[in-house]
Amino acid sequence: MYVLSGEKKLAVVSAIVEGNSIRSTERMTGVHRDTIVRLVLAVGEKCRRLLDERMRNLTCSQVQADEIWTFVGKKEKRVKRTENSKLVGDQYVFVAMEAEAKLVPCFHVGKRDWVNAWNFVQDLQGRLRTRVQLTTDGFAPYRYAVEDAFGANVDYAMLIKTYMEPKGPEKRYSPGEFVNAKPIPITGCPKPWLVSTSHVERQNLTIRMQMRRFTRLTNAFSKKLESLKAACALHFAWYNFCRIHSSLRVTPAMAAGVTSEVWALNALIR
Repeated sequence: MYVLSGEKKLAVVSAIVEGNSIRSTERMTGVHRDTIVRLVLAVGEKCRRLLDERMRNLTCSQVQADEIWTFVGKKEKRVKRTENSKLVGDQYVFVAMEAEAKLVPCFHVGKRDWVNAWNFVQDLQGRLRTRVQLTTDGFAPYRYAVEDAFGANVDYAMLIKTYMEPKGPEKRYSPGEFVNAKPIPITGCPKPWLVSTSHVERQNLTIRMQMRRFTRLTNAFSKKLESLKAACALHFAWYNFCRIHSSLRVTPAMAAGVTSEVWALNALIR
């Protein structure tokens, strides 16, 4: 990757952030897949540092949090006892999103357990400057993680959704039919009409469309946990700073006041 020209690096990273797989990017650019992986790891680390530095003192008002499933190496049921279950098997990306600016202030990759939920909420709290209304799904560890991180300085509610189990041939791949959603106030005075996870769930679709390793029913998946984390950092840096949101007409970072201009993808590579 160190002998690639700037134009070639830009072509590779552009293909990756637009949802192409490693092998399809290899065919399009002529760059070997091992070099592409090393480039994504290097750029992903730069993006992680960028997000950690710039996503601070944010004036958010409505924050929604959710998790999106993927896996590393193999699915959970195929993980052997001799393997490190923290590095392979099912993984979740915890994502926070500001509903108005569509900004993603932070994310966290790990197992769906109370430890990672606590780390995710602590990270979120450390990036906010103002009191926010926070909505999560019904994942139980959120209740204690939010209380520990925010105390009483948050308007927090859970949105409990009920689904009907699908029947017939659609049972394996189709989501259950939505039945109802019940908002449950937890802390402060959350406004009932703002208790929603719709925006962050739409962000989950963006993730699956723009990162090939999240696409279901394909053979595209992360082989190593570090590759998954690097790909997520690259995606969210590109999404926040480079990609003009269709409804905002600016990037989420511009809408949130983090920056005043659209960043070129080259800014993430240098």
